[in-house]
Amino acid sequence: MRLRALLETDALGLRLLGGEDELDRTVRGVMTTDLKDPSRYLSGGELVLTGLAWLRDPEDAEPFVRILASAGVAALAAGEAELGDIPDDLVQACSRHRLPLFAVNETVAFATITEHVVRQVSGERAGDLAAVVDRHRRLMTSGPAGGGPEVVLDLLGSDLDLRAWVLSPTGRQIAGAGEPLEPSLAATLAGEHLSATRTGRRGPHRLSAAGTTYSLFPIRNTGRGAAPAVRDVRETVLSDWLLAVEADAGDWPAARLDLLQGVTQLIAVERDRRDAARTVRRRLAQEVLELVQTGAAPAEIAARLRVAAPVLLPGLGTAPHWQVVVARVEWDAEGGQSPVETGPVAQALLEEILVDPATVGPESTDRIAVAHHGDEAIALVPLPAGPLPDSEDEGTVGIGLHADALLATVRDPLSSGLADDGRLTLGVSAAVHSAEGLRGALEEARHARRVAAARPGRVCAAGHHELASHVLLLPFVPDDVRRAFTARLLDPLRDYDRRHRAELIPTLEAFLDCDGSWTRCATRLHLHVNTLRYRVGRIEQLTGRDLSRLEDKLDFFLALRMS
Repeated sequence: MRLRALLETDALGLRLLGGEDELDRTVRGVMTTDLKDPSRYLSGGELVLTGLAWLRDPEDAEPFVRILASAGVAALAAGEAELGDIPDDLVQACSRHRLPLFAVNETVAFATITEHVVRQVSGERAGDLAAVVDRHRRLMTSGPAGGGPEVVLDLLGSDLDLRAWVLSPTGRQIAGAGEPLEPSLAATLAGEHLSATRTGRRGPHRLSAAGTTYSLFPIRNTGRGAAPAVRDVRETVLSDWLLAVEADAGDWPAARLDLLQGVTQLIAVERDRRDAARTVRRRLAQEVLELVQTGAAPAEIAARLRVAAPVLLPGLGTAPHWQVVVARVEWDAEGGQSPVETGPVAQALLEEILVDPATVGPESTDRIAVAHHGDEAIALVPLPAGPLPDSEDEGTVGIGLHADALLATVRDPLSSGLADDGRLTLGVSAAVHSAEGLRGALEEARHARRVAAARPGRVCAAGHHELASHVLLLPFVPDDVRRAFTARLLDPLRDYDRRHRAELIPTLEAFLDCDGSWTRCATRLHLHVNTLRYRVGRIEQLTGRDLSRLEDKLDFFLALRMS
């Protein structure tokens, strides 16, 4: 309940003395005290009732109010029975600390206020939440589309003062009431939820961020008609939604926790509906993939693509371009065999990754078609017709997907879900404009994924632009060969830099990046050309190489890339 509701209850005999701008604070409990320092009994959110017996001198007011404000209490209510009018020193101290202050009429017992607050905060809240669940259940069943998760979140906010958001495992906001979560905070919450789930901790999981406590509830349908319970959490950890509530559920009664679980059940129904809506797109992708892999005629593949295009890009007048994305999730094998079936896991995860992170809502996956074949997930991504992209910096669906851009916002939370025994690798093809190019795009994406798999890290990606350069070869160089090659060329320069702070390594990188141009390199490093020539000469002297020779430039270039 809010302070404003207390003030509007005439039977409580409260008169506001300060803090009118803070009346929307939420009261989570009540405590009566006449101690000068009641901090050990405060946990935040209380309405503190006091008879002012602790107030012996005017200077006592400031430390008392400071203690309450530091503990995060909602407000202070001082009785008039002992001293009559509330002292100005107390009013001023509350004003300085922005702590709402009420005067309690001498005819009203503190027990009356306590009983009212306890009844509102516990019993009535549980009843309100039950009503919320019941109202939303009716909404969910009143039509084919249901009320959607936004409806129940709005009711949680309006009826119970609970702010809540539905998040995907990558931290993308699927639904929320009021202001959206800041993206980095949402990713942090999702990562904490995935980490807690992987370690077997039971929800709700709690996390404090920026001075606010959030409780994280898993969203799974365990009711009638739900899928069978998973045997291994890794089957679903990378695809389950979560409910983030701006509250500390640690001290909630069992009844309220049960009701929040009911809310997650309702949202899980919406999640199941979304998965069912993906069936058509998944089937289209599967059919195209089977045609491509079995060597079907281009005309047959083109006919199937013409069927897929209106579903994935409704209203499109001409045939789009297409990109292929291949993903694989791998868990450490037990006895040489994967502990879970990874194809469906990769499929659900790739469907999530391909959503624009700035898009809110479950309907944002309507233009993504992902199939799975064995332990691979393969996405068929339509791009509006137009010039084919030729820049490796492009990262949006409109002009083509870029491998690194796909993982930029999801790497951290997914790494938490993969923990110490999982990996996600992903490869992206170039865009093609015909059925003839689709088979090549699939092989290109698979090859790029293999390049990504050769790199260190839990979450790795590679794109088509890396397949026509040295980047394709470097990951497959054995570690001992890599170390020996880089040590022979670069260790003398590193040792010299440590002793003399000569910056030979940065100079070498800049010189190669400027294609050996003395003038451009000197300008970039803000050096005189003669100083640059001296440094390059020192590099040649220490390594026995000649930077005017193409072979030596290439060796240095590769050593820097492998180091």
